[in-house]
Amino acid sequence: MPPILNGQSLRKAYGATPLFDNIAFTVSEGDQIGVVGPNGSGKSTLLEILAGRIDTDAGEVSRRKLARVGYIAQNSEFGPDNTIRSVLYQALVRIGAPESEREARLAETLGRAGFEDFNVPAAALSGGWRKRLAIAEALVQQPDVLLLDEPTNHLDLAGIEWLEKLLLAAPFAYVVVSHDRYFLENVAHTMVELNRMYAEGILRVQGNYSEFLEKKDEYLQAQTKRQDALANRVRTEIDWLRRGPKARTTKSKARIDSANSMIGDLAEMKSRSRTGTAGIDFSATDRQTKRLVELEGVSCKMGDQVLFDKLDFILTAGMRLGLVGPNGSGKTTFLRLLRGEQFPDAGDIRSAPTLRIVYFDQNRQLDNNLTLRRALAPDSDSVIYQDRVQHVASWAERFLFTSEQLNQPVERLSGGERARVLIAKLMLQPADLLLLDEPTNDLDIPTLEILEESLLEFRGALVLVTHDRFMLDRVSTTVLGLDGRGGAERFADYSQWNAWKNERGQKKNTELTPRSANNNGAEKSAAATPSGQIKKKLSYMEGREYATIEQDIADAERQLERCREALESPSIASDAAALERAASAVAEAEGRVDALYLRWTELEAKLK
Repeated sequence: MPPILNGQSLRKAYGATPLFDNIAFTVSEGDQIGVVGPNGSGKSTLLEILAGRIDTDAGEVSRRKLARVGYIAQNSEFGPDNTIRSVLYQALVRIGAPESEREARLAETLGRAGFEDFNVPAAALSGGWRKRLAIAEALVQQPDVLLLDEPTNHLDLAGIEWLEKLLLAAPFAYVVVSHDRYFLENVAHTMVELNRMYAEGILRVQGNYSEFLEKKDEYLQAQTKRQDALANRVRTEIDWLRRGPKARTTKSKARIDSANSMIGDLAEMKSRSRTGTAGIDFSATDRQTKRLVELEGVSCKMGDQVLFDKLDFILTAGMRLGLVGPNGSGKTTFLRLLRGEQFPDAGDIRSAPTLRIVYFDQNRQLDNNLTLRRALAPDSDSVIYQDRVQHVASWAERFLFTSEQLNQPVERLSGGERARVLIAKLMLQPADLLLLDEPTNDLDIPTLEILEESLLEFRGALVLVTHDRFMLDRVSTTVLGLDGRGGAERFADYSQWNAWKNERGQKKNTELTPRSANNNGAEKSAAATPSGQIKKKLSYMEGREYATIEQDIADAERQLERCREALESPSIASDAAALERAASAVAEAEGRVDALYLRWTELEAKLK
């Protein structure tokens, strides 16, 4: 049977430099293909070409007769007059589905996607539910091959697990562009990388993402050996050319031509192997305060829905907190509370004086009218980073932008490039606390790895909201799980939160549906699981100790403050015995605080 899609000699360029040139890409029955590559390599463009949405500059894509190709773009938008039902109904009309089958197919597909109320306006859905609707719109058309461009963007962790199960059980072939490494590991049985460092511009490997990394490493090692061997031959030929042979015989002229050819091949190989990585390094302040933000008895609602209820939590210096939960569970609200943009319905939030917070907004608002130069350096042609002045061209180069791009409008940047601009702007602001709301969207895998390293080295505290399970596991030392129904619980990592959620009998696809998100009287979560069951890296007694140690520290610091106030009281200024007792009480309270912090550090170390 011929391939469903067969692209040969494909070329596409925007400007002088091609995204890719003379590449081949085929999709056959049963293919489960993951596509990766650096930002700007043309992954999204390739999908659009395969889908027939844009034309190639050269080459062609042939499609098997009567084959139906589905396409899901990065951003899912729907008209203001569309409901969930109408989106799928119109899709069925477009493909000429029999009218007698439409309602059944529509209901079955929406049910599989988790929708309950089909009459909700599509434009009113959250980003995660718009993505689910776009997937359902493609599924209802029963494609032979489905092309998905960054489908995990905007989905919560439960939504990603739902999509993984859907793809693994799918009767159709699919091609998915993604930077989510766990997702690729689970759903791709063939990996393709678009990258100019390969001689053919593309590397295709049969296997999952881990096997792809092994084959890629073998390829690059072999390429390095070929480059070294060619470099040695070129040095020999250059020495021969420098000697200037007197007799320009036919044989010597052929050798000169061969030497020039080898020199050209070596230069081309070096240019392909020359890769860059973004220089990401967040700066912490010199703050000595250990407790940065304290939430005590905090409750918050969204309409009639209880997001969290009587939440006690202390955010301390050096803590790397992963915030998880279904879409609509209150993760972004939690960040707004920390920033002081929103106040709780009940309870207190206390922040350290002059706390410096830097916030990465998932909506990535950049002024499209600005040039890259002005976006990176608004007021001059230089920036100040870690007390040193850097020219904007050097600053741009650190984030993989060329000097030629400085006068390019921001609106022409890709999603990943826009993300790098925002990270560059954040790095200029020293912070006690980093709040990162989905920072991984659109970033390529090398940039994700650099970002992870930077977050691991950051000396301040950070709160990370991300659907990237790899980053969550690698970066966070503590996970706060929200269930969207008032419950919040602390865990060592994402897997423990997932196990706790499953033990409580919640379904994997716990992302709040458009209908349930608006239900009156949302139920509060069940009682928290004993800490000994969820801190599996600690003993039972250590788990119980760890669960309360932050509150113990807070109580001890309040006691220390009272002792200091007593020591400074004018009423005992002339009473030597009272002064001695008060000084001893301060010393004892300080020792208690120091001992608790030391014990907390020991327990944290066991969880890493």
